Amino acid sequence: MSANTLTLVPTHRPWNKGKIIGQKAPLKPKDIWSIRVRLQMQDRVKALALFNLGFDSKLRGCDLVSLHVRDVCHGNQIANRAIVMQKKTHRPVQFEITPTTRESVEALIRQTGLQPDDYLFPSRIHGSPHIGTRQYARILHGWVKEIGLDTTAYGTHSMRRSKASMIYKKTNNLRAVQILLGHTKLESTVRYLGIEVDDALELAEQLDV
Repeated sequence: MSANTLTLVPTHRPWNKGKIIGQKAPLKPKDIWSIRVRLQMQDRVKALALFNLGFDSKLRGCDLVSLHVRDVCHGNQIANRAIVMQKKTHRPVQFEITPTTRESVEALIRQTGLQPDDYLFPSRIHGSPHIGTRQYARILHGWVKEIGLDTTAYGTHSMRRSKASMIYKKTNNLRAVQILLGHTKLESTVRYLGIEVDDALELAEQLDV
């Protein structure tokens, strides 16, 4: 290459410039409380049910938005627990529905007159039977922004990780969290929660399989 040869430098802007890359942060208990109280005070029934169920269920966004009424109801009563077949793994996962969430979901069904075969979170967009994962992400960013958090640090997986992270911090029971998240491998749970290597090894040593 001669001394006069010019080196071409790409002029396009990298897609990740200025963005936070990696796992999205889980919400802290005070964040959960702040968002929930705000939605309650504003009487945003659908948003409150979506938020509470997203937190309790620990489901991926695609599984959460496609829930049917029958998935969380036994007759006319909201169930204490529910089982959903995951789209990604094609394996069932069970989750609890706490009294707070049952109350908000019941209010949504009562207000909208939803039937057992209806989607729990129907879309207003023509041709879309339920809200999509992108819409769910926009809704979540709105919640996060309203309480003063950086929206780039949070995503739909923040909801999935929040309660799981709280359970792990309180119990150190990695196997329990694995089951609740529907992971097939313990290593996936370790990576998902962002557990330090030393902590993971210490937990692994406690497992006598």
